[in-house]
Amino acid sequence: MKKYSLRDPIPNNIDIVLKNYDPLVRSMLFSRGIVDFETADKFLYPDYITHLHDPFLLKDMKKVVDRILKAIKKKEKIAIFSDYDADGIPGAVVLHDFFKKIGYENFVNYIPLRNEEGFGLNDDAIKNLCDQKVDLLITIDCGITDVGEVDYINECGMEVIITDHHIPGKKLPKAFAIINPKQKGDNYPEKMLCGSGVIFKVIQALIIKIKEEKLFDWKDGQEKWLLDMVGLATLSDMVPLLGENRVLSYFGMKVLQKSPRIGLIKLFSLLKINSHTATEDDIAFMITPRINAASRMGIPRDAFQLLSTTDETEAGVLAEHLNKINDERKGVVGSMVKEIKKRLEERNEDMKHVFVFGNPEWKPSLLGLVANSFSDEHNRPVFFWGREGNKDGDSLIKGSCRAGGDTDVVSLMEKANGISGDVFVDYGGHKGAGGFSVLQKDIHTLEDRLNKAYEELSKEKKIIPDILIDKKLSLDEVNWSNYSQVEKFAPFGLDNPKPLFLFEDVEISVLKLFGKEKNHLELKFKNSKGKDVCAIAFFSTEEKFPVSVRAGKKINLVATMEKSQFRNFPELRLRIVDIF
Repeated sequence: MKKYSLRDPIPNNIDIVLKNYDPLVRSMLFSRGIVDFETADKFLYPDYITHLHDPFLLKDMKKVVDRILKAIKKKEKIAIFSDYDADGIPGAVVLHDFFKKIGYENFVNYIPLRNEEGFGLNDDAIKNLCDQKVDLLITIDCGITDVGEVDYINECGMEVIITDHHIPGKKLPKAFAIINPKQKGDNYPEKMLCGSGVIFKVIQALIIKIKEEKLFDWKDGQEKWLLDMVGLATLSDMVPLLGENRVLSYFGMKVLQKSPRIGLIKLFSLLKINSHTATEDDIAFMITPRINAASRMGIPRDAFQLLSTTDETEAGVLAEHLNKINDERKGVVGSMVKEIKKRLEERNEDMKHVFVFGNPEWKPSLLGLVANSFSDEHNRPVFFWGREGNKDGDSLIKGSCRAGGDTDVVSLMEKANGISGDVFVDYGGHKGAGGFSVLQKDIHTLEDRLNKAYEELSKEKKIIPDILIDKKLSLDEVNWSNYSQVEKFAPFGLDNPKPLFLFEDVEISVLKLFGKEKNHLELKFKNSKGKDVCAIAFFSTEEKFPVSVRAGKKINLVATMEKSQFRNFPELRLRIVDIF
């Protein structure tokens, strides 16, 4: 069972510093570590001009700008090599669209097949691009650890510019230049940009140089229309939504709401989302999965085409296609979830600290999605594995892991490798999510070793702390005035979560299940004025919670506050997180 505790109240001295803001806003700022007026003002009122950093602060930026402009002037062939996910693909669209806007046509986009080619640069793709007489290769969201592949690119007579945001290895590739705020010696103030954010900084720098040299007729602010893709990627890639990412996601959402991009318009329409009122939840739960479905279930190029096409018919066909393969993906993931739940029930043993489940028939590309649901539900780390094809030999198992609570899964894997020799052939990721590979001979001991590692780490610190509730509210405080204060913090995401509110000892007046399959829960409560306060939980029933949930019963409710736009009618409601 999840454990909750209320956040510490805002200290009096900080409360005074932030006195110009509403009390609810003050406490939410404090919980995000914002304790001075200047930082608070920047957070609540992002400014596109003054709150973005100078792109030339990134190491190698001048070198990159000069090289790309040289390629353009000499009409060299450029290849844009991007990752296949909802960060790399929007990033590829950003650079594609920029080249189109300046009238440069001598370039190609290459996106590797997830299941056949894997992540990052690969020799077959490099040979393919070399055969196409490419002069300059630009990576997006990949390449920082591809030392051997970059050597091969150099042997082929191409030059490569790496733009990436992943953590560099001990040895850097011998690229012409590298743009990565995480590389050694880079003093750029924002280290946590996503891949699309990094390539957008390159474009900002290119525009500065273009305007200085009057190379093209570039209208001031024209690049803002690219922020729909940067915003989509920033929200999709689970980077912290603070600092510069706050600005990019904030304005990214504004552009997404009025984007003329025909592929997005078709997808919004198909999913019955009003684009003008779309939220970060619509992006994260509806748009992002369909972009990722292209690589998980088929060809990632389809998602790129959807986002970059100007042809209305093609956009409509691709929107339908991505929606269809996403439904297929849901079916496959659903069967995996069902199998894991059954195996959990059959265990007949105490709950372990870390869950490990696998099946040689499972697609590794889908396991992150399965892991997400289990880590949240059980509030503990989960490691799921599968195997696909013979590319890496029959003995290699691949998987995904998610944290659950505040566990650092990378530290957990590091500790497991240190206990009795390496169990992981390879692993990586960040605190909340990661990937790994294990030899088949070691897979049967993986759970025991991870649980031992968990226990070792728990001696050093509390691994899964209580979930923090922002504030205790009454049902009377569920009102538009308070929601308007909460809304100032959107878009929500990593390090800027939706605030959690506790409603203690509230009586359920109505309970009903809704939806075609009656698999969504709605509860109603009465405030002191006798008005209904509605709370919902999608894909949930009354049996999901650790206490009895029925009409007439008093419960403790943990929920977020949200505005529903169902049928274009604004309704204020609560989204159920837990009941105890």
